[in-house]
Amino acid sequence: MIRHPAFTTEPWSVRECRLHTDVLAQTESVFALSNGHIGLRGNLDEGEPYGLPGTYLNSFYELRPLPYAEAGYGYPESGQTVVNVTNGKLIRLLVDDEPFDVRYGTLHSHERLLDLRAGTLIRTVRWSSPAGAEIRMRSTRLVSYTHRAVAAIRYEVEPVDQPVNVVVQSELVANETVPTAAADPRAAAALEAPLVLEENTAGRDGVCVMVHSTRASRLRVAAAMRHEVDGPEGTRVDSDGGGNVSRVTVATRLKPGERLRLDKFFAYGWSAKRSRPAMHDQVVAALAAARLTGWDGLCAEQRAFLDDYWAGADVEVEGDAEVQQAVRFGLFHLLQAGARLERRPIPGKGLTGSGYDGHAFWDTESFVLPVATYTYPRAARDALEWRASILPLAEARAELLGLGGAAFPWRTINGEECSGYWPAGTAAFHVNADIADAVTRYVDATEDTAFERDVGLPLLVATARLWCALGHHDAEGRYRIDGVTGPDEYSAVSDNNLYTNLMARRNLRAATAATVRHLDRAGQLGVTLEETAMWRDAAAAMYLPYDERLGVHAQSEGYTGHAVWDFENTRPDRYPLLLHFPYFDLYRKQVVKQADLVLAMHLCGEAFTPEQKARNFAYYEALTVRDSSLSAATQAVLAAEVGQLGLAYAYLGEAALIDLRDLQHNTRDGVHMASLAGAWIALVAGFGGMRAGEGRLCFAPRLPSGITRLTFRMRYRGRLLRVDVTSEGTTYRLLHGSPVTLAHHGENLTLGARPQSRSNPPPPFPELGITQPPGREPPPRRPVVP
Repeated sequence: MIRHPAFTTEPWSVRECRLHTDVLAQTESVFALSNGHIGLRGNLDEGEPYGLPGTYLNSFYELRPLPYAEAGYGYPESGQTVVNVTNGKLIRLLVDDEPFDVRYGTLHSHERLLDLRAGTLIRTVRWSSPAGAEIRMRSTRLVSYTHRAVAAIRYEVEPVDQPVNVVVQSELVANETVPTAAADPRAAAALEAPLVLEENTAGRDGVCVMVHSTRASRLRVAAAMRHEVDGPEGTRVDSDGGGNVSRVTVATRLKPGERLRLDKFFAYGWSAKRSRPAMHDQVVAALAAARLTGWDGLCAEQRAFLDDYWAGADVEVEGDAEVQQAVRFGLFHLLQAGARLERRPIPGKGLTGSGYDGHAFWDTESFVLPVATYTYPRAARDALEWRASILPLAEARAELLGLGGAAFPWRTINGEECSGYWPAGTAAFHVNADIADAVTRYVDATEDTAFERDVGLPLLVATARLWCALGHHDAEGRYRIDGVTGPDEYSAVSDNNLYTNLMARRNLRAATAATVRHLDRAGQLGVTLEETAMWRDAAAAMYLPYDERLGVHAQSEGYTGHAVWDFENTRPDRYPLLLHFPYFDLYRKQVVKQADLVLAMHLCGEAFTPEQKARNFAYYEALTVRDSSLSAATQAVLAAEVGQLGLAYAYLGEAALIDLRDLQHNTRDGVHMASLAGAWIALVAGFGGMRAGEGRLCFAPRLPSGITRLTFRMRYRGRLLRVDVTSEGTTYRLLHGSPVTLAHHGENLTLGARPQSRSNPPPPFPELGITQPPGREPPPRRPVVP
């Protein structure tokens, strides 16, 4: 955990003023750069020391065995694991024959700066070798948003007070030794040296190319590098390569006042189909385009790209500088994860680490895409097009399970199921409805009818068919969906999980409406009038469990009759519970890992009255232990909606600072994409009260005492809106697009050229007597001022 103040609090950057080697892995995740295709962990340029080396390409993976004590029908036979591909970040430095290594000599100063507006990672160092030669080094690293295959580093060295001999070795290195946490030796063996060398070429023109392939997944990856060198007269440049290393060596003598500058351009590509020569040519061509643009051009394009992004995505928070930094940090990483997806998934860790084996989950559709839809909709479209591309695999999976429609995987890279644990994997069929919900949200926000017809409708139809295969009408006419797992993984394989049933109902209704809008396409998909009638009937009769005695909705049928977990006698060091208690004990008790029914109230709020929301929230707060990073943001939204603004503020801090403070003790494996998205969700949907659907935007803003002003921008149906919230009231501005009608606390107003201002009413239900399980209360949020 980051126990010391690792980062300064600044509005547009994350700065580390001193190197702390005890948290290298955590800072490597925080300082990771990506564009959705390439991901570079924030490792030191010289490669050592490191926490976890990492260079990733979206969806480039190796297969590994999934061990089972007892195999079962329908269990996946192998898993997929993201591969640490050829490392192009490496630039080693020797000063008078002494290797630059922060662990030796004297490190006078060391600073790293992640610039959220420039899209660069800047490192500045002042170091003396063990022999006393002192130098300054500065490196600037970027992963291009405008050149999908390209990353670049500017590396500069200068002596401080005496001449020095300097050698810089810029390398491509494959099959680095990577720490593995795999308990199964077979899995560890599959990931040891996963790349098989096919080519290592160091050309006379200074271009170095390496091509490798994987043994089991049979994917091919190519990496290439080229340099521009600016140094004193007599500077020598040589290239060589062999095995899994390709190297360019620059040697010179520097006097005080002289500088060696190396601009390194490197490119990546991978394919399951292209030949070795084709991959070679692909990365060489990418380098040519990068050199044509040049270092200054890449930086200018990066800044322009981010200027446009922030114009439609920025969130301003006055009164709490720490939250201000954190929400922008989160939005920056969300952009990095989705900027150049191009029909690839957004993994749970993005491309910042190997956590969760690089898999994508429902987190993407339910947490990341809602933010992308209103800030950078291209990423939402790309991610959903990836879901559409794996639809045949999902349909085959459903057929294997004896079901109709599609059964999308709980966790995957290539579209095949990777979860070997049925209760918390396949049984969590709600992922289908989450995908359908993301489709509906994107179409509503963009009016992209071509997407709806060609991509969205097949997804909506296939997912709707699954619910009709899973559910049935009981003797009382209710539509039941039995034996499923909802978002709360401490309550598995239950009947009529409320979240699942509500989301399935929404899925069925959305599919029905979309078929009416696209009758010809629906006919091509085999949709009949009888089938849509079946969807409507199932949606109308959907069973929503409710406990009349307690006056609350049940998370699943019979849930409120279970024994309550013994929170009083559960020590703090026994959390998270899944690491200290058997699932059997968790499954039969009332204890909630993460927001489940509360998430249903956020996403399907129309299904509950305000009074029901207040009672439900109070009841489930006392059971929720937040052993998942997905919970705090949702609890923040509902706490704000039912008037518990201080509690919502506390949950906001937990979601926003999860990685900058390593609150879950696992940032070393990569940042938490869903929780970082949750900071925006807590602010915009929570304190801004934003809800959208059916062409309508609604707001219900209220602020906690620690935030004096909240300003956010969002895109909706070709419009750019700005919302300014203070404790006194809210002002709405239309920055771009045609006039729009929206609602403020239920009052309709038309927004055109002139801003519209309204006062904010007091919060409802101020006294609910809400408590959390002992020891699981969120720490009160204390505003941090600059």
